[in-house]
Amino acid sequence: MKIDLSPQRRDDLLEVTKAGDALTINGMAFDFSTLPDGATIPAGEVPCEWLVGPVERIAGELHLTLILPHGPGPSQAVAFPPLLIDPPDGVIALPADPQPSIPDPAEEEPADVDG
Repeated sequence: MKIDLSPQRRDDLLEVTKAGDALTINGMAFDFSTLPDGATIPAGEVPCEWLVGPVERIAGELHLTLILPHGPGPSQAVAFPPLLIDPPDGVIALPADPQPSIPDPAEEEPADVDG
């Protein structure tokens, strides 16, 4: 399986799990195991907003492109992700930037308002 990633500025999250030629994308299962060699599912035919472009089986290998969501100012690794070649079964490790930390108001020091 070859998964190309298409970075896109989005606030939602993506989780992909692989089991053979089946992918679970944010909880929705898509089984491509019956796609014969040389066949193509045209872009837009798979009811998944995360899949862009066709899903193809070339020389026995599944090829597809997923949107890779990212926040503002992505790192180079997220803006220009590598092709994922034969990822192992399980949750696919997608490139991601660390989430910005939001300070806990209970840990902030009170302002000195008396001057």
